Amino acid sequence: FLTLLLMIPMMLIESLMNERERTAGNAVEEVGQKWSGAQTVLGPMLTIPYYTTQYSEKSGRTERVVEMVNILPDSLDIIGDVRTEELRRGIYESVVYRSTMELRGTFVLPPEVPLRPGDPDFPLEDAMLNLGLSDLRGISEPVAVEWGSTQKTLDPGIRHNELLNSGVSCLVNARPLAEGRTVSFRIRLALKGSGSLYFAPVGKTTTIALRSNCRTPSFTGAFLPANRQVTDSGFVCDWKVMHLNRNYPQVLTGSDRQEAIEESVFGVDVLQPVKRYQQSMRSVKYAILIILLTFVVCFFVEVLQRRHIHPLQYLLVGLALSLFYSLLLSISEHTSFGLAYLIAAVMTVSLITCYMAGVLKLRRTAMAIGGLLAGLYVYVYVLIGMESYALLAGSVGLFVILAVIMYVSQKIDWSGRD
Repeated sequence: FLTLLLMIPMMLIESLMNERERTAGNAVEEVGQKWSGAQTVLGPMLTIPYYTTQYSEKSGRTERVVEMVNILPDSLDIIGDVRTEELRRGIYESVVYRSTMELRGTFVLPPEVPLRPGDPDFPLEDAMLNLGLSDLRGISEPVAVEWGSTQKTLDPGIRHNELLNSGVSCLVNARPLAEGRTVSFRIRLALKGSGSLYFAPVGKTTTIALRSNCRTPSFTGAFLPANRQVTDSGFVCDWKVMHLNRNYPQVLTGSDRQEAIEESVFGVDVLQPVKRYQQSMRSVKYAILIILLTFVVCFFVEVLQRRHIHPLQYLLVGLALSLFYSLLLSISEHTSFGLAYLIAAVMTVSLITCYMAGVLKLRRTAMAIGGLLAGLYVYVYVLIGMESYALLAGSVGLFVILAVIMYVSQKIDWSGRD
């Protein structure tokens, strides 16, 4: 009954852990909103307007309307250096980054685009080079582009492109493409962000090489790096994606391929993993085990040593065990989880050992109870650190504990005749 009763404060502590985790998440999100959010680099792509005739039901005659064709680069090479740093919001830290990137590649005229010099249906002077960026607040310096032999500066906003929601663009000369020539480009980009950095494989061949001081990257998205090396000083990785690996062609019209492009993005999460709340939550799952086993040990001592322990004293011991999780949560917000677990366990074991020594008047027995409780905390800490073998180790450990309890219980005359 006392064990079930103590589940009430444990539920309150678990609710507190969820609340603190949400508060930490809100703090990280607030920092990202003020610094810059997660960044997705999409492009560049060349948008060329063209005129076509369509029948208008409103006017009852054919009209000349303008539409857009988006040409993706024949090759795209991105080299980036990502430097992470920590910003604090109260007691919570948030990881942000500054990156410098260079985007290089070439454009060629695909066979399916009938582009010819002097064609009135293709106003080449209105061609736009568009680069999609998910959060323009992260641009730290003017974005310069070398288009062939000319240099331009990209302006904010995307015009005449239904595939990109936000980004930068500039007018370029598409006449060399119409003449059958290959046009090279190079874009220098200084970009801030938080949480993650993603790319879209818009090139016929897309290669990306990143270097960072982040020690805890998480590579995610539609493609994983072909090579990666993570050390204590950071990580180095590279991707190579071909146009055959994605579900959209090199020439796009309209917005029907926007979802396919978004599904093909990939990159790296540089968000520092905040595991203390997950680890604290996992430790709470073992609370009923520690409370119940501590009560069983106290009960065996009461029977075998012929010492009376009042139910109120059982309740106080249970409350001390429950307070361990509140201590663990509060201390882990200011230090590492391992150190917080050690401090909370030492405080709890010391309190219960001293209390049982006063109740039982048996110092050696109280020390044995404290030692068994310390062993339980060590066992639970090992389980928390395990991932693949947590269930196996937990099951074997419970089996051993049950076997010990069954062995000790044989010494008790349960009939009460003795």
